[in-house]
Amino acid sequence: MTDARISPVHATQPAGAPRRVMVPVADLLRAADGPRDRQLQMGESVTPYQTVQGMTYVQAQKDGYCGFVRSDVLEDAAAPTHMVASRATHAYGLEDFKSREVMSLGFGAKLTVLDERKAFYETPQGFVPKKHLRPLNKPFSDPATVAQLHFGTPYLWGGNSVFGIDCSGLVQAALVACDISCPGDSDLQEGQLGVALSQEAALQRGDVMFWKGHVGMMVDAETLIHANAHHMAVSYEPIANAIVRIEAQGGGAVTARKRLG
Repeated sequence: MTDARISPVHATQPAGAPRRVMVPVADLLRAADGPRDRQLQMGESVTPYQTVQGMTYVQAQKDGYCGFVRSDVLEDAAAPTHMVASRATHAYGLEDFKSREVMSLGFGAKLTVLDERKAFYETPQGFVPKKHLRPLNKPFSDPATVAQLHFGTPYLWGGNSVFGIDCSGLVQAALVACDISCPGDSDLQEGQLGVALSQEAALQRGDVMFWKGHVGMMVDAETLIHANAHHMAVSYEPIANAIVRIEAQGGGAVTARKRLG
């Protein structure tokens, strides 16, 4: 059976040339007038198919996820060179910290550096502090560190940024920043990520825990970090407590424990 999330089943026209998202965050919708399934951030590449009434059906390069985005957020743009590597940053209109900011950008947004100044990189979006950007060819090495950068981020169903994120969005952000391929939804992540651990195996930093419809990452042998609707935020929780609480609230038992290669 074709999975509509990762196969362009709504396409009625040949794929067009890749385009990039050129707003801080764009919703990826299940239907042109439907609910949000996921989000795309600044600089992410998509393959466009048909456009109808201001909405374009696309497939995201990052994970193959398909859906509809507003056509006006897509542009032909140069390939990005850097990513936002701090929790968030601002692009300024001038090369001056006291100048008015043009936009806010979250961790993982991708930008094209045009010039290097003393304290800023010049980008098409404005001047961004150099300390907040990282070359794309220098990925992070520890997914749990990236997950921890998102601590306190408000929970948002289908969210993929520090402005709002859900459980699978958090795990995907952590892995993609480390140049590890990762699907967008927790059921796909459970099927594709890592190697299964036995119930007797000791947990360690970076292990990924799955429930039906939920996922989180271990920061040490006893502590889970996860975006969850119970706390309405990315939060830390003792894994023993999380297992009992989730089952008691109807989420069932742990379905898989995975260790990344």
